[in-house]
Amino acid sequence: MPQALARQRVHCLPNSATSGSPGAMEGSMKSNLVFACAMLAVMTLLAGCGRKAGLDTPYEAAVEARKEAEKAKQPLPPEPTPPDKNKPFILDPLIQ
Repeated sequence: MPQALARQRVHCLPNSATSGSPGAMEGSMKSNLVFACAMLAVMTLLAGCGRKAGLDTPYEAAVEARKEAEKAKQPLPPEPTPPDKNKPFILDPLIQ
């Protein structure tokens, strides 16, 4: 009876273990690793894309859009209102 159990266990092993090629599973893991590294490189490159200059405030963007519309002789957008000079914020003491 124990020999029958041993035979069943041998037959339950994956094909790569019984076929004599122990590197069959390693190739799949290697290709997964190469794919993961390639995806990481692509994500890193895409994260570096974008605008290199400082960001415009909404007021600055509205003034610039008004100037461009005036140069192109298009209808002017509404006059932007300048922001408050020093409007305090609750977290200001943390950065001062």
